[in-house]
Amino acid sequence: MSLRLDAPGPATGVRRFGGATRWVHRTTAALMGVCVVTAACLYVPQLAELVGRRELVVRVHEWAGLALPVPVLAGLASRLFRADLGFLNRFGPHDRRWLRAALRRDRRPSARPAGKFNAGQKIYAAWIAGATLVMLGTGLLMWFTHLAPLVWRTSATFVHDWLALTIGIVLAGHIGMALGDPEARRGMRTGVVSREWAEREHSLWRH
Repeated sequence: MSLRLDAPGPATGVRRFGGATRWVHRTTAALMGVCVVTAACLYVPQLAELVGRRELVVRVHEWAGLALPVPVLAGLASRLFRADLGFLNRFGPHDRRWLRAALRRDRRPSARPAGKFNAGQKIYAAWIAGATLVMLGTGLLMWFTHLAPLVWRTSATFVHDWLALTIGIVLAGHIGMALGDPEARRGMRTGVVSREWAEREHSLWRH
């Protein structure tokens, strides 16, 4: 399969993301942020005392969690967004090379071949999608207590709480990596990246 750069943007850059992909990312990030902040207010005693109004915080947390899949489902109406999902879901030999280089901390562009998304981004996207579905399922069991017996609800609470902590850590790493790459942030913010960055970081994002 041939991976190519999208249609060119301004003379100094190339188009990386369409409007639908950027909207899905921003909306999902906002909802995930609400979930994380409200969860912290529910489980960290100091924050719980500072914020108060626990019942309201619980409701905001529940509805934000229920809404998490909505941006992705709405984005499926966009052909460009579906194409981006296709790139995220395809792993090839170059992804194994990228991972080996990452484990060796080899930062040479030639050692880290990548298509539109590198192997790290693909793994992160798959993990966060799966974690979101698990959180949604366990959250529903905790919310609608009549859906399952007590032992199921207890197990759901255990999984939900510990997975929430894991998500917080992974999200912190994701944000930290984004902060270290201004060009990647520019691509998600404006849809356009420099041609030099695209050729250095995503050398297979074309023939």
